[in-house]
Amino acid sequence: MRIPAHSVCTAIRDDIVSGVYERGSRLTEEVLARRYGVSRVPVREALRTLESEGFVVTRRHAGACVAEPTEQEAADLLEIRMLLEPLGAARAAQRRSDAHLKVLRGLVRLGQERVRRGEGEDLRSLGSWFHETLAQASGSPALIALLTQLRHKIAWMYAVEQPVRPADSWAEHGALVDAVARRDSERARAIATQHAERATAAHRLRRTERRGTPEAAPGVRTSQHPVNIAGARH
Repeated sequence: MRIPAHSVCTAIRDDIVSGVYERGSRLTEEVLARRYGVSRVPVREALRTLESEGFVVTRRHAGACVAEPTEQEAADLLEIRMLLEPLGAARAAQRRSDAHLKVLRGLVRLGQERVRRGEGEDLRSLGSWFHETLAQASGSPALIALLTQLRHKIAWMYAVEQPVRPADSWAEHGALVDAVARRDSERARAIATQHAERATAAHRLRRTERRGTPEAAPGVRTSQHPVNIAGARH
């Protein structure tokens, strides 16, 4: 069985985002290949992709390492998202399909039901699903890729506080979907801008803590993200 490089890339990226690999820690092909049960070839390809995305850097005499973004670089990501998410919402209003609209409305209903029942455990995942679907509805592969990468990197660098008034947040989601349904791109852009501003205020920069364990390489926690082998070729 040959594990596709994109599956290895996803597994390593998820582990970087979740903190399994600390910032600045080395990522050697041999260790990664053994950890994920793959050959070194897809690992090498995955590291090249992750370097292009900014999660990995190559250092002289050290090889591939997890990147160590500065506070300014982290702040830039939120500012870029403030520009791109409203653009994505405006494009979604112009290009969305009925299928996209159905999913968006369903997610808003689920989110609002959870809020009414006081069930806030999965509101964050529902919100992520909502924004992923909204990006998909933009019909722009380049914009979708940028927004996806931004979400990964922001989740890596920031902790997000739950909204004090989650009902207001989901009402905003609902108003955004209504604008998208009416194909009102300017209204969708305005609501998305307001929503992004509120969301940005809830982000708190993560502080890196050095851990290290005797069972793992320095900078690597013992938890392990499984490689998704769906679609692997025999």
